[in-house]
Amino acid sequence: MISIVGGSGFVGTRLISLLGKSNCFNYDKNRSAFFPSISSFCDIRERNSIVISAKTCAVVLLAAEHRDDVAPTSLYYDVNVEGTKNVLSKMDELGIKNLIFTSSVAVYGLNKINPIEGHPIAPFNHYGKSKWQAEKLIKEWYEKDPEGKSVTIIRPTVIFGERNRGNVFNLLKQISSGKFLMIGKGKNKKSMAYVGNVVAFIKDRIEKNEPGYHVYNYADKPDFTMSELSAIIENKMNLSIPKTRIPYRLGMLGGYVFDLLALVTRKKLSISSVRVKKFCATTQFDATKAHSIFNSPYTLEEGLNKTLEFEFINPKEDDVLFYSE
Repeated sequence: MISIVGGSGFVGTRLISLLGKSNCFNYDKNRSAFFPSISSFCDIRERNSIVISAKTCAVVLLAAEHRDDVAPTSLYYDVNVEGTKNVLSKMDELGIKNLIFTSSVAVYGLNKINPIEGHPIAPFNHYGKSKWQAEKLIKEWYEKDPEGKSVTIIRPTVIFGERNRGNVFNLLKQISSGKFLMIGKGKNKKSMAYVGNVVAFIKDRIEKNEPGYHVYNYADKPDFTMSELSAIIENKMNLSIPKTRIPYRLGMLGGYVFDLLALVTRKKLSISSVRVKKFCATTQFDATKAHSIFNSPYTLEEGLNKTLEFEFINPKEDDVLFYSE
């Protein structure tokens, strides 16, 4: 039995679909829209609410506070750090020694150049800081009694896919509108991870149950430039995207104008100086280590095409969506 803690969300739902309902059980404080029959309430902040089955052979810990707008900020540490500590304590109680934990490339901080797993850690926000603290707790747990333990820490880059409403979806929506204008030269590259590959990697690590303590970045390769990404969307959706490019400085100026409008109207607008800066930035992460032991079932382009098909070409009518940054 695989116990998934926090499996009602975007990644957990896809993971359960891949593993099969008969092979896993979901523990989450939120109701599962797709798998209520194999789900039970669990708030990892409260140790007594963690009722993982004694038949568990591996725990996949997905539960986390991850949005940028979480308030109070202490929630990041209550869930991501103290919650992890509670899960580890429960695993000790039950003698469970196989753990897969989803961390984040946020532990590296901003503007790092294609960092590998051994790159210096320098998180810049509460999410990254809390994930790094959780990682340190897990390493201490492992080193205290490593005999027979298998620990995998996965640090994914931004994850996208069907039903997800996050930054990649917003970007795909903008480009697929056909009214998209490129800011900058379009040569900046973005590391992304398709959810179908992320859950396949988790499944692979569960099945291998490799002894030891292992850390992997995860991103699907090769990284596309913004121009290449636009061309893929243009081809898939049979669009003709305007070739006009807005100089970066002019784009940032426009972003500041929208910042002022948001301040005056007290509304959250889809364009801002921060979004322009993020759009034009290069955000790459080295995932050589993961791909040296794992063959992803989908190429990055296939993942993008599947998402475009589901979201924009033949959109589904149900309203089950997963929101993230």
